Amino acid sequence: MIVLLIVVIVLAVILIGMYFNYNNREVALRKESAAQNDKITTVHDTMWKVLQQEAGVAKEYRDAFEKIYPELISGRYSNDQEGMMKFIHEANPDFDTSLYKQLMQAIEVQRSEFAAAQQRMLDIIREHDTLLETMPAKWFIKDKRHITYKVISSTRTNQVLETRVDDDVKLF
Repeated sequence: MIVLLIVVIVLAVILIGMYFNYNNREVALRKESAAQNDKITTVHDTMWKVLQQEAGVAKEYRDAFEKIYPELISGRYSNDQEGMMKFIHEANPDFDTSLYKQLMQAIEVQRSEFAAAQQRMLDIIREHDTLLETMPAKWFIKDKRHITYKVISSTRTNQVLETRVDDDVKLF
């Protein structure tokens, strides 16, 4: 009788422990998904601000160069018979393309960070769904609602997913 009582008590402790463990894990995943959703918003917002500002700097530089360069050249060689020869031999201001390279790098980095944030959210959802659907966890979890998230994507990607055809490889 005492052995049976001990077995029942041990079994009850194990079951209660499993109940708390699985429910705490479910709550943690739900909280993590909410935080990740906010992170995705922040990463997307940061991405566009960085890209817009870097593109703005590159555009301002280009506009300033387009305005200044003709004035420099016309002022230097307008009344000079040997202007073309001087133009060839002199060091004239060069248009620096490094801002565009920096912009391209920023686009790649920001887009990668945004994709990683969305992929993390999908991993959280996968982990949560697995917890809800596997035994013995599914027997103990009281909140069985699934976490929902709609991936942020482009019109082009959505069309490809709908048609299952992706043969447009023209980049420019």
